Amino acid sequence: MTNPLLQASPLPYFDLIKTEHVEPAIDQILKDNRNKIEQLTRLKDISWDSLARPVEELDNRLNDAWSAVSHLNAVVNNEALRDVYNSCLAKLTAYSTEVGQNKALCDAYKTLADSEEFKTLDQQSQKSIENILKAFHLSGVDLDDDKKARFSELSNRLSELTSKFSENVLDATQGWYRHITDEHELAGLPESALEGARQAAKQRDLEGFVITLDFPSYFPVMTYCDNRPLRREVYEAFLTRASDQGPNAGKWDNGPLIKEIMALRYELAQILGFESYADRSLAKKMASTTSEVLDFLNELAEKTKPVAEKEVAELQAFAKEHGGEQLNGETLQSWDLAYFGEKLRQNRYAISQEELKPYFPAHKVIEGMFDCVHRLFNIDIEVSDKASLWHPDVTYYVIKRNGEEIASFYLDLYARANKRGGAWMADCRVRRRDESNEVVKPVAFLTCNFTPPVGDKPALLTHDEVTTLFHEFGHGLHHMLTKMDVYEVSGINGVAWDAVELPSQFLENWCWQPEALELISSHHETGEPLPKSLLDKMLAAKNFQAGMQMMRQLEFSLFDFRFHAEYSDSNPVDVAAILQDVRDKVAVVKPPAFTRFQNSFSHIFAGGYAAGYYSYKWAEVLAADAFSKFEENGVFDEKTGNEFLQAVLEQGGSREPMELFVEFRGREPSVEPLLRHAGII
Repeated sequence: MTNPLLQASPLPYFDLIKTEHVEPAIDQILKDNRNKIEQLTRLKDISWDSLARPVEELDNRLNDAWSAVSHLNAVVNNEALRDVYNSCLAKLTAYSTEVGQNKALCDAYKTLADSEEFKTLDQQSQKSIENILKAFHLSGVDLDDDKKARFSELSNRLSELTSKFSENVLDATQGWYRHITDEHELAGLPESALEGARQAAKQRDLEGFVITLDFPSYFPVMTYCDNRPLRREVYEAFLTRASDQGPNAGKWDNGPLIKEIMALRYELAQILGFESYADRSLAKKMASTTSEVLDFLNELAEKTKPVAEKEVAELQAFAKEHGGEQLNGETLQSWDLAYFGEKLRQNRYAISQEELKPYFPAHKVIEGMFDCVHRLFNIDIEVSDKASLWHPDVTYYVIKRNGEEIASFYLDLYARANKRGGAWMADCRVRRRDESNEVVKPVAFLTCNFTPPVGDKPALLTHDEVTTLFHEFGHGLHHMLTKMDVYEVSGINGVAWDAVELPSQFLENWCWQPEALELISSHHETGEPLPKSLLDKMLAAKNFQAGMQMMRQLEFSLFDFRFHAEYSDSNPVDVAAILQDVRDKVAVVKPPAFTRFQNSFSHIFAGGYAAGYYSYKWAEVLAADAFSKFEENGVFDEKTGNEFLQAVLEQGGSREPMELFVEFRGREPSVEPLLRHAGII
């Protein structure tokens, strides 16, 4: 039988892909690509059709195969697949560096960029060539042979280390659980969390309850459990994952990996002529200098800190008054914050996430979310059975406009064993025009880790989870509603990293609008809409502890950016020291010394956010300001929705993000709407 990963197809054959297919397929594609690139470097007549289009076909074929493998590794991880994935990852990294340093290929693109034909190409084609030439430079094409060889070694080793970091976090998360037989130990936990804990125990053939470090299990314990020693135990296990501390101290320890990753990133930046890895990171972002990023973060911190300090003081006073028996004279600790924060929220607004859950059954939220984007962007979304799936929980949907299918996506909502934590969107197929000038429809993977349905009850989401779903769907729309036909700038491709969060954070706003809440909520048993009394309380509580949340994100962003900006071989900054210094300056709550948050900070040590975590806040400014236009014109205003669609979602990475923002908003962004939405001003 033909290897399913080598068959050109609109969708992956998940029902046919086996672990033994992976390496032969990747080997074959890399061999074919190398042969074709060798031919292309000998071209006499260089044009868009003879050079750019064939290279795009090579990139796309490789992406189609690898996106399926990479996705399976994240959602149905096992030892055999992990081994093959890592083996292929090394080959792909070597290939990527080799192509990026291919001077003959780079020279061919330079010839195309200098040609008369280039002037006649459309905007997206020109931008794609500019991006490709920049990528050649950042891959070390201009280096001498010794430095090229070293760059290749560094890239390969970094690829291994970041993959290992991610594996350690997954193994450490799954490598701890707490078995409980006495339900009294779990007093305060809502019934839905108890059901989940019972289900987790059954899956391990145990009686009673099991608490795990998966977020749907961890979060309710920290927020509702009256058992303070248990909260501390679970907090410590979670915040020491993959470190030298805690119940699994030294097992899966990411500490040595962080040291090596930072040393190699610095050396890689130096080889390319950058002062720091932060400078190298900014080469592909909206922000242009390290001082611009630091000034931005510090300005937000300065404006937010007084609000956050006031919130902490209120929380401490409340805990002292209402938690005397629990605290027993002790001061408030990190494992008390969510618990007393929830108690204060209920005391002040008489509302909790748990109280809202019955009104957000997953199927209703999904249906309502699709209705929201229909009103905004004139698209219809339907379930389809025309795709093979990797798990029974997964649903496949198609997106139509005026009856014509334009894109599709897989939705995988629930946490389970051997699935990476968190939530993300990834591309499965990228929109482009193929060699026969046919449009290839974009396809997305949308993945979350919500609490699964228990028994015959539907999955019920917290409002935070509803917001997460909208966030990831915003990324998905950016990928799927693009009208770009060139792979390099289609969807999220080519979009500056600090602007890529704009559509995702933008869409979150509808989770708070009464007109949208009518669509996404109804009681799972009675079908009744969210009562006005609950809605009013929910909206009143929207900015509860918003200052503390903002400072927490700024702490992460400053730690990440300063670590990568200040690290050098003559100043190998210690991770704990830089984190402590950042906390001394901006943190309003100091965690205990045993925590090793950085050891599971996958965004920056295993994902694409190294020296880029600030992007969340940067893009949040853009998103809040973009949404303020809907506040002015109406949250479902068709004209404004169409303008956002045309200016931002459809144009992908074909133009600079600031140009696109100004096209939509009529001016450059202001920080004021973000501070207003968060209740800071």
